[in-house]
Amino acid sequence: MANSINWYDIPAANFERAVKFYNEVLDAELTPYENPKRGLKMGILPATQGGVTGCVAYGEGYKPSPDGVMIYLNGGDDLNVPLSRVEQAGGKVITPKTHLSDEVGYMAIFRDTEGNRVAFHSPK
Repeated sequence: MANSINWYDIPAANFERAVKFYNEVLDAELTPYENPKRGLKMGILPATQGGVTGCVAYGEGYKPSPDGVMIYLNGGDDLNVPLSRVEQAGGKVITPKTHLSDEVGYMAIFRDTEGNRVAFHSPK
């Protein structure tokens, strides 16, 4: 097994607001995708060829929550960079950059504009 995760959905109550938030925080453009058959809108997060990615998802059955599974997004070389954009994009930092260990690196937790609890991970 190359990765323990191969896809994830980040639920959104307001699709446009959520996509704008992640575009700003990640300094990247999410790729829009719609599945009218399922009534689903998705903004696919960027990834390198063959890398693991997921999406912001809006549709029936997608309900944001601060209590569900937490995913860790790649914070790049220094998660202070995307973390510094969280609040200006409308989110809230819950746990600032925290050193886990020299081997594991750092993490930080934030709440997105939809109310989801999400984290960043970085080696530095």
